Parts: sequence; structure tokens; C-alpha cells
Amino acid sequence: MNKYYFTSESVTEGHPDKMCDYIADKILDEYLMQDKESRVAVGVFACKNRIIIAGQITSNAKVNINEITRKTIKEIGYDNSSTDIDYRTCDIDINITKQSNDIAKGVDLGGAGDQGIMFGFAISETEVFMPYAIFMAHKLSKRLTEVRKNNIIGYLRPDGKTQVTVEYENDIPKRIENILISTQHLEKIDLNILRKDIMSEVIMKIVPEYMMDRDTKIFINPNGEFVIGGSLGDTGLTGRKIIVDTYGGYARHGGGAFSGKDATKVDRSATYMARHIAKNIVANKYAKKCEIQLSYAIGINKPLSIYINTFETGKINDEELVRLINDNFDLTPQGIIKYLNLKEPIYSSATNYGHFGKAYLPWEKIVKI
Repeated sequence: MNKYYFTSESVTEGHPDKMCDYIADKILDEYLMQDKESRVAVGVFACKNRIIIAGQITSNAKVNINEITRKTIKEIGYDNSSTDIDYRTCDIDINITKQSNDIAKGVDLGGAGDQGIMFGFAISETEVFMPYAIFMAHKLSKRLTEVRKNNIIGYLRPDGKTQVTVEYENDIPKRIENILISTQHLEKIDLNILRKDIMSEVIMKIVPEYMMDRDTKIFINPNGEFVIGGSLGDTGLTGRKIIVDTYGGYARHGGGAFSGKDATKVDRSATYMARHIAKNIVANKYAKKCEIQLSYAIGINKPLSIYINTFETGKINDEELVRLINDNFDLTPQGIIKYLNLKEPIYSSATNYGHFGKAYLPWEKIVKI
């Protein structure tokens, strides 16, 4: 019997890195709402009660970045500079220039906006074709935010993290070995009450009973109090949660971050396309597990290489699957943008709780191959 454990983590939208991702994607969406041809590459840094926004934007849109940033921080729930950050009083520094002409000339001709490698992955062990550990970690993080915003547990604050360890037998998830939840809270909250509330309103509402047993270990705020959070407790930066954004470490990642970038940046759009193809290979039952790699060169309009691995679960060989991909999908940057309709302002809806596994996103659509 092949037995092993695998762990993945997720974070709430109030985690300082995710706050930065969310601000960046909100800015991107606003530019696309006004001008679908906008070229956007924005990064956000948060430290204490200060937000720094920098990057390159070429667009005809007129966007109030300061206003969008404050609205986004408010939406997350941050309003206290003594424990995290306050949307009303935080300092916002903006340093935006236009896209480099050297990059633009390649993109204008339909080429990739950068070089790089991108991976897509899918597996049949969950209904959304995602690995079980990251699937559960995202659900717990999302529930943690829901109970806070809906005042079910009214003393929680926005910052939080979850982690799930799954026991596998013969590559099948059999049970959950442990669950870890760390959540920010108001001062002077009894930790015993907090742990009881998180157990009953978060864990027991999300995790199937059959996946837990008496040996499953639960850790809730194991370090004790968690009052200081957000960018006061730790700096935030766009793109630092790329493993949370993808497959929780279960599959490879090309290294490029997503948030704040329009679809001409293939480290975002081609990663979405690789996921779409991998998911549909599994959904069409060509394999139970599939990983795809694409590579691009700046200014070149077709991928330099396509790699596929079905981990000996494929019904046809991997070389035939590559031919199937080439016959069914246009992998040029403009072809991907058109096929997935990536000029629409949809990006902030993907920012939190994983960019994959959400049925409403265009790259998650199941098609017949």
C-alpha cells in the first residue's frame, strides 16, 4: 500500500499579500471596464498604514486609483490602524508610468508580452478537478471570511490562514490528518470560545465527517492571541501567494504571478489556458491526472514548446494528446485572449481562494474535445 501525507495552505482575503493582490486586480478591472485594450502591469506593497502602488499602464481610461484602493480595503474589512490598517487614514503612494515601447512593439504584433514557462494541472479527485488539500484549504478560508462578514462570529478580523494535511492511500485521499486555522480577532477574546466557535461554525460546516476521525488533529490559533494582523503585523506584496493561487504545491508552477496583469502577459493568460486544457483532458476522461507546460518568448506569437504528463493514467499516449491540443486550441496570445474572453473585467473575482476550481471563470468551462 502506497501511503503518504500532503499539505496545502490557503489565506483569507485579509491576508496582507492577498490584500495587495486584490487591490491590483481591482485596478486592472477598472481599466478594462473603461478600455478593453488597456495594458496593465501593477504591483502593490503594503506596510503598516501605507500602500504603495507602482507599475506600467497604457490606457485611454481615466481611473481614480486612490479611490479604488480605499474602497477595496474597506470591502475587505480593514478599518483600524492600531491593529491592522484603516482604509480612511492609510497613506497611498502611486507611481505609474506607461508600458515600455520595447515590450509594446512585440505585443502590438500579437506576440507574447514576456518570456516564461507556464503550467496547468487537473486531477479527478474532486468535483472541480483540483487536488483535495488545496480544495479544502480554500473552502475553510472562504468560510472564515463568511462567518466574519455575516457576523456569525462577530469578533473576527480580516487576516487569516488555513492549512490541511490529507492522508493518501494508493494516490486516493482517504482522510484528513490535520487542520490548522489561524485567525485574527479582537482584543480580549477568550481563546477557548474562539476555538469552539471556529470548530463549530467553520470546520464542521465545511469538512465532511467521513474525512475526519478521532486521530484527526485540529489546531486553532496554536500560537495563542492573534490581534495584530494585516499589514501592521506583516508586510504585503502582490504575487507572493502564487502557490495558494494555483495547486497548493501539488503541481508545478512556472513562477509568474497573476494579479495586476492584463492578458497580454502570458504568465497569466497562458497559465489559465494550460489549466483549461488540463482540466478538459481529465473531464473528457482522456486521463485521471494531467499536467501541461507551455513556454513562450517575448514578441513571438506561438509557444516554443508544449509538454504533457498524464502520470500513466492516460487512455492515449501523451504524444497523441499534444496533437489533440494543437488541433483544438489556438495557443497564440491573441488566440488565448479571444477564446477565453480575457478582455473582460473578471480578474478580481478570481483573486481570492484560488484562481482555479471556480465554475464561473471562463478557463474553468468544460468543453467537448
